[in-house]
Amino acid sequence: MNARIFVASAVLSLCAWMPAAVSAQALTSLASVRVGYSSRKNTVKPQGELKAQIDAIDAQISDASRLGKSGELRRLFAKGLSLLNGLPWTPEVEYRQSLVLRTDRVVIDSSKPYTARIEQIFAPSLDLQRTVSAHVMLTKRPTPPRPGERPDPPATVKDFGIFDGVARDLRESPFQLELDLQGVADGAYMLVADLHDQDKPLGGTGLPVALHKGLDALVARLEADAAKAPEALRAEILFPVDRMHNVNRGTIELRTFDPERDLAAADLVATAVKAGRDPFAGRTGDIRRHYRLDAANEILPYRTYVPAAYTGAKAFPLIIALHGLGGTEDAFFDNYEKKLPPLAESHGYIVASPLGYRVDGSYGWGLGTAPADPNIKRMQDFSEQDVMQVLARVRHLYKIDESRIYLMGHSMGAIGTWKIAPKFPDIWAAIAPFSGSGAPDTLERIATVPEIIVHGDADPTVNVAGSRAMVAKLKTMGTDFKYIEVPGGLHSDVVAPNIGAVIDFFDAHKKAAKGTSQQ
Repeated sequence: MNARIFVASAVLSLCAWMPAAVSAQALTSLASVRVGYSSRKNTVKPQGELKAQIDAIDAQISDASRLGKSGELRRLFAKGLSLLNGLPWTPEVEYRQSLVLRTDRVVIDSSKPYTARIEQIFAPSLDLQRTVSAHVMLTKRPTPPRPGERPDPPATVKDFGIFDGVARDLRESPFQLELDLQGVADGAYMLVADLHDQDKPLGGTGLPVALHKGLDALVARLEADAAKAPEALRAEILFPVDRMHNVNRGTIELRTFDPERDLAAADLVATAVKAGRDPFAGRTGDIRRHYRLDAANEILPYRTYVPAAYTGAKAFPLIIALHGLGGTEDAFFDNYEKKLPPLAESHGYIVASPLGYRVDGSYGWGLGTAPADPNIKRMQDFSEQDVMQVLARVRHLYKIDESRIYLMGHSMGAIGTWKIAPKFPDIWAAIAPFSGSGAPDTLERIATVPEIIVHGDADPTVNVAGSRAMVAKLKTMGTDFKYIEVPGGLHSDVVAPNIGAVIDFFDAHKKAAKGTSQQ
């Protein structure tokens, strides 16, 4: 390493359009990348030469999908997005898109030695005549800019300097980085590698990381505390440990985990248990919970809202809310103008939102044919199980009005609503899909389940034809339904303005009484 320092501002400015697929230990799922690409294509509606270029890329995407070439798919999606955004696709841009930072740990004990690797996910076409250099820094995690604004360059927290001798082919020869993180405050950061061919910038890549001094000792203590805790509370203490291991293995994105928050919450539960208290007993409001899905051998999060009026003296209605592709259990709490929790409070609903195992779990395959790929089949199976396990847990923990259990979802969650409802038709008092699609033939199984359906007619992500087909089928069956088609409505902006209508619809519909759940 020498004393030469290169300016990273050019690279950081390019991050404004760099796809998220190259910025995480666990790469953004190809399903999410594909949806983003398709949405952009449907928004731009390419014509002329651009259409010919995109058509050619689509043909290559089809071949790469058939052959299972994941790295090539990521290259093609990046190329297509660049062209659709009006940006040139050059060998330099392609090289930049190929770069990734990987490591064995993205949740890091900063008091210990740390290593990371500069790698590539596909072979770019850039003609490099010699090895290159990497300027490596730790920066503040960038704040997403507002629409139309360029992001500010994040502040550098620690500059590790220049590393020479970076190979031209980083798939064959990843470049190992040995870094000293001691003295850096706990928190969320971005590890950035900015590559140069002598004085010519080639591009860079970033890896979100989280630092916590003394992490390993804290993990050991939580594990010891969990071993002594009641079985019903062990998952609450062990969740951040389990999630950290999965994030470090690259099976889950770091963005689905807040180490500082979740470690502190687990520590509070452990402290309460030592004092002989159940920290969740009698709690109302917004509550984060966790349990072990035995089939997956993994601790999963779910989020609940319990109205202040709930005491256990009377049964409350329940809404199960399913997030869209790339979202988490937080979606219906933190997004859509945060409208659902206050409506649940004022109308007296308990809300439970599962993760669905993974952000792209799809909530199973419903009554259709299971996926041929065993990995996808496993993920979707666990996704459905997660939803049903959360439902079962909430019915056990709270007194639930069994005649008033509702299912709602947005996008992938709406598709999931139309998968899960017909598979378990006797549970639901009504359902509410936003911006989804489904299989009309499955509606016969829920012909007596009322539905409220919302979709924008300009949705570039899930075409409104999907909801229209389901509505057409509902009309032939005489099902009690309400359809809200929003003129000019896009994929997500139709949700918040219509959550109130969904709650009103749920208020007006319940099943024949079957008693209440038991605590």
